[in-house]
Amino acid sequence: MPDIDIATPIRPAPALPLRARLAPLLMPHRLVMAGLALTALAAIVTQMDWSWLPGYLPKIGHGLLVTLALLVSSVAAGFALALPLGAVQVTGPAPLRWLANGFCTVIRGTPLLLQLWLIYYGLGALFAQFPEIRASWLWPYLRQAWPYGFLTLTLSFAAYQGEVMRGAFAGVPRGELEAARAFGMPRLMVFRRVWFPRAVHRALPTLAGEIILQLKATPLVATITVTDLYAVITRVRQATYLTYEPLLLLIAIYLCLSGTLTLALRWLEGRVPSGR
Repeated sequence: MPDIDIATPIRPAPALPLRARLAPLLMPHRLVMAGLALTALAAIVTQMDWSWLPGYLPKIGHGLLVTLALLVSSVAAGFALALPLGAVQVTGPAPLRWLANGFCTVIRGTPLLLQLWLIYYGLGALFAQFPEIRASWLWPYLRQAWPYGFLTLTLSFAAYQGEVMRGAFAGVPRGELEAARAFGMPRLMVFRRVWFPRAVHRALPTLAGEIILQLKATPLVATITVTDLYAVITRVRQATYLTYEPLLLLIAIYLCLSGTLTLALRWLEGRVPSGR
């Protein structure tokens, strides 16, 4: 058997020259598509009426902040809820496993708009019937619409991501968990050092798609009077009698947000340790 040199480090592959890296972008059909896109962008900027935009920029900025706040808070709270939902479906006792599975099935099997209306009109009307709640410090918040939008988005994200985490937890090789226990790690340390990071690393590609879907679900809160970005654009259309310009601006903003989230999550995917 030939000797294998394991001491000398493997040299990294040489970097491709700039021309070779740009070659896929300089293909004829891509150049044509880029030219058409730039022509369409120039026509949109120069031929359409954008005189209304400076006057509505503060309201658009406020709506964007509301949208981002709902997105970040619902994703963070939903992911925190999805972890026990996923773990209990893999290793939990049968009653908890049935409850978690039933919750995910009901939320994932019904329209998000229906859930939003049931929570807003149902809980909102129910809370108003109790004088104790109306006299408490919570009533100034419960009488507003955004807590119900936040709750609905959180439960929806938790149900979808809980099913993803169930598959991620179940996909971690059992031998790795047994090896960790053989080293004398307690159960909590096994979860923190091996099971959880390996499952999160497996779920990150799907998590990116779920966050983008969550971003596209936030305009539904406008139906319960939350003034998010979509609600502001709707008011702009009603006030200016313009159709295409506000909608094109809304599309551009959502595309920028989706692209930024995609790049950030891809970077995070490479930074999160896999537990190996």
